[in-house]
Amino acid sequence: MKFKKPFFIAEISANHEGSINKAFSLIKSAKRYGADAVKLQTFTPATMTLDSKKDFFKIKSGLWKGKYLWDLYDNAKTPLEWHKKLFKLGKKIGIKVFSTPFDETAVDFLEKLNCPFYKVSSFEMTDLGLIKKISQTGKPIIISTGTSSLDEIERSYEAAKKFGSKDISLLYCVSNYPAKISDFNLNNIKILKKNFNCKVGLSDHSKTHSVAAAAALVGAEIFEKHICLKNSHSLDSSFSISGKDILKYKKAINQSYALLGKDFFFRNSEEKKSLKFRKSIWVIKKIKKGEKFTNKNIKKLRPGNGASVAFYDTLIGKKSPFNLINNSPLNNLILNKLKIKKYI
Repeated sequence: MKFKKPFFIAEISANHEGSINKAFSLIKSAKRYGADAVKLQTFTPATMTLDSKKDFFKIKSGLWKGKYLWDLYDNAKTPLEWHKKLFKLGKKIGIKVFSTPFDETAVDFLEKLNCPFYKVSSFEMTDLGLIKKISQTGKPIIISTGTSSLDEIERSYEAAKKFGSKDISLLYCVSNYPAKISDFNLNNIKILKKNFNCKVGLSDHSKTHSVAAAAALVGAEIFEKHICLKNSHSLDSSFSISGKDILKYKKAINQSYALLGKDFFFRNSEEKKSLKFRKSIWVIKKIKKGEKFTNKNIKKLRPGNGASVAFYDTLIGKKSPFNLINNSPLNNLILNKLKIKKYI
């Protein structure tokens, strides 16, 4: 994907709360507050799990503790019949809408809607059949890496390349909901960039802007964050942001990029004004032409109006080419006249 970093993906997930009008509002909010794309999730409960109340299917801990998988996904789904309308709205208001397909049938469904690119979720990233299906579309693919080992990431990445993907990005993710700051090891972003030489980003399930800000400092270029409507109490709202918080989130990322600056050694023009606080060489006692410079008649002092103190030791013992008055900066003209170019 060609984009100007940061590329911000607003994830709707279950935050529509079963209302297509709320889904419309979320897409409009994403556009209003500067998201680059909106992501849906394309699945049905039947493509995710079995409708069973056996203990295997009951969530034992975390945000959704006590729920059965079928019920969770039935509540969280974005109905297939909504998709066409949601894609149409995105096109109308000028924001990209794409999706995470959770099985191969979802890819076929999304292809009919001309989905511009795809994301593979962390829990599906080991499904090489799904990755093959997506890769064969020839469209960009973003692979989320939560819970995955480097070997698993490499296997999925290589599979995507093998089956036709030429544009692969990785998202570093911690698959805890919500994720605590202590759960993150953001240096993994650097490792992913080094190992796979591709665009790397962050799928962020934390409750703070600081994780994204720090991720930008270690090379993240893509940022995915769940968004919700104000005062939402949906399945995913506890790790989502809304309204103007989207702007604050993006601002935190951009401030990190600004802190990094340029890829070459650089001093800004404002800082140059502070050069006056450096020490320079000053004449502290009247010096006659031909008189030698000594530590009795020149000294290293602030402000920095005189020649660099780097030349001080070289200057000692040399004869002055001019008459010099006291309490005046020794300027570079004298160094040039004496042909002093070396510091030591």
